[in-house]
Amino acid sequence: MNNIFSNNLEKYEDANEYDRKHENFLVDLPLILELAPKDSPIIELACGTGRLTIPLAEQGHEMIGVDIHAGMLERAKAKAIDKNLPIQWYLQDCTQLSLTKSTKLMFMSGNSFQHFLTNEVQDALFQSVHRHLEAGGIFIFDTRNPIMEDLSKVDEYEEHFTHSSGILVAEYHKETYQPMTQILHCETERRFFNGTLIESIEKDRILLRYVFPLEMRRLLNEHGFKVLHEYGDWNKSLLTANSPQMVYVCQKKGSS
Repeated sequence: MNNIFSNNLEKYEDANEYDRKHENFLVDLPLILELAPKDSPIIELACGTGRLTIPLAEQGHEMIGVDIHAGMLERAKAKAIDKNLPIQWYLQDCTQLSLTKSTKLMFMSGNSFQHFLTNEVQDALFQSVHRHLEAGGIFIFDTRNPIMEDLSKVDEYEEHFTHSSGILVAEYHKETYQPMTQILHCETERRFFNGTLIESIEKDRILLRYVFPLEMRRLLNEHGFKVLHEYGDWNKSLLTANSPQMVYVCQKKGSS
């Protein structure tokens, strides 16, 4: 496993809790369903716990899920078995895909593109996607829009929630953007309470790379993709300087 990924996965160690917090977030599903082919398997990259893979399979699509985190994939597999869904799961690095099937549609959601921290790794991702797309194939993905007014200052905030174990949790976040690398350094301290007493403390960190709109368009063009649509969110809003996301619908070049 490439160290650029293995050293940046602390956020996903508790796959069950991660799944509980995110499995009902489905704002991205309608656009993917709209473009989903009926005559081709669909490949989801960085599929995690199957948040989108499973509902797409429930709609009758042949699904292939790929992720680099074994714990997340095990959670996804267990959920698919419970629902009797024949999903194929692969523990692979998305920059080095080696799948037996090609596809007319590949997608990656949840801002997973931000895990590809260097130019070289971004290049490898697009090359890997391009190899597994059929002629005229579509790649859909999202990433957070770099709003410099927000990134220019250190962001510190806290969140409170109840863990699946019933324990009250307070999370303290600190996010610092490094403009020379375009990487946001995110640190979290998680305090677990027994009544009013702190029972335990956990810490994790994650690095997230930002890419600017013109930079992304050049990247896609250089790696053999035509941008069909460029949205500011999954509801197809116009991409503006203040859009929360950049959502790209791209087609493999050299085909109609």
